[in-house]
Amino acid sequence: MTPYKILVIDDEPQIHTFIRISLVAEGFTYLGAQSIAAAKQVIQQDAPHLLILDLGLPDGDGMDLVNLVRATSNTPILILTARDEEDEKIRLLEAGANDYLSKPFGIRELIVRVKVLLRDLVNTHLPTDILETKDIKLEISTNQVWFQGVPLALTKKEFAFLRMLMTTPGKLVMQEDLLANIWGVTHTQDSHYLRILVSQLRKKFNDNANDQRVIKTEAGLGYRLLSDR
Repeated sequence: MTPYKILVIDDEPQIHTFIRISLVAEGFTYLGAQSIAAAKQVIQQDAPHLLILDLGLPDGDGMDLVNLVRATSNTPILILTARDEEDEKIRLLEAGANDYLSKPFGIRELIVRVKVLLRDLVNTHLPTDILETKDIKLEISTNQVWFQGVPLALTKKEFAFLRMLMTTPGKLVMQEDLLANIWGVTHTQDSHYLRILVSQLRKKFNDNANDQRVIKTEAGLGYRLLSDR
């Protein structure tokens, strides 16, 4: 069986060393990142099975990464936090974190929590390769899309946009999350990128900006999928 890949996201080198030695000793594959930008790249390239995430990162709040991951994935997330208030812990769980550990923590407890999250992953979260609505079918592993039974050729970015919308059909996906996930965290204000991409997608879906039946634009906010209407 291929070892589970664990991505540790923390800006303290000693934390990485401390956790890496223990993860490898338990048979896991260690992956590391010290910023949100670096973590996004590792996630895209290596598809880790679990994230261990510190909230205080040099390029932003770790919760921003939780939101990005949750837009497309249910990958388990274990938060490392020095914020010990009850309200903060509730906020973490409500935002999509699966568990948390307060700093300082013991490595034995960390490993146990990792194993529990991975056990739950095996038992209850079988990977979903097919996303499907009334008119659209998307196959993640092959990057294929069908609209009303007809295959469509989409670019990599078009596919990523559609996958995010199909993960939560009918619900608003914020344009900042779309931009950060598709183009990177340095492009969260470049909304014109999305307008061009959505215009291209509308042509492929025979959708009309004046009579939106597939992709709904929420001006200044984001987009939602309407293909079940």
